[in-house]
Amino acid sequence: MTTSPVTLETERLILRPWRKTDLEPFADLNADPAVMRYFPAPLDRADSDRLARRLEQKFAAQGWGWWAVEVRSGAPFIGFVGLNIPDYADELPFTPAFEIGWRLAKDHWRRGYAKEAATEVLRYAFEDLGREEVVSFTAAQNLPSQAVMQAIGMTRDTSGDFDHPLLAPGHPLRRHVLYRKR
Repeated sequence: MTTSPVTLETERLILRPWRKTDLEPFADLNADPAVMRYFPAPLDRADSDRLARRLEQKFAAQGWGWWAVEVRSGAPFIGFVGLNIPDYADELPFTPAFEIGWRLAKDHWRRGYAKEAATEVLRYAFEDLGREEVVSFTAAQNLPSQAVMQAIGMTRDTSGDFDHPLLAPGHPLRRHVLYRKR
């Protein structure tokens, strides 16, 4: 069943459905080693385009998901922030779960955009979707994302820390930390 796509707005940002014009800046974002530091590897253009299609299809089917983020009267695409039910949820020790996450272009870091967008996404999850809990997780080394999690009022659940099932044993990013918000 397809649902009308939702657009969310904050004082400085518009969180919207994806556009074809987002593909190139999305590929640049995914190819940037600094942005992808806490992911297994940067993505080439073909992998980035495949990911964008998957995100767009989920968004079109649900009406929500990973929103493309643009700055009002500014950059038309700076990354994404949104909600997800992980495809590999039965492999995660804390599921079922409703996840919030983000990935922004390096030029837009340290401006409060991730916090601003994630705060609005949490509001949407709780008020409009009626979720009781939202989780977020990242590689244990990813202190910048953990700082955003804390800034939006999430609490670390050390008993929920886990080895990511999609990363091989011994991979330096395998250990993940779990944050929750009710």
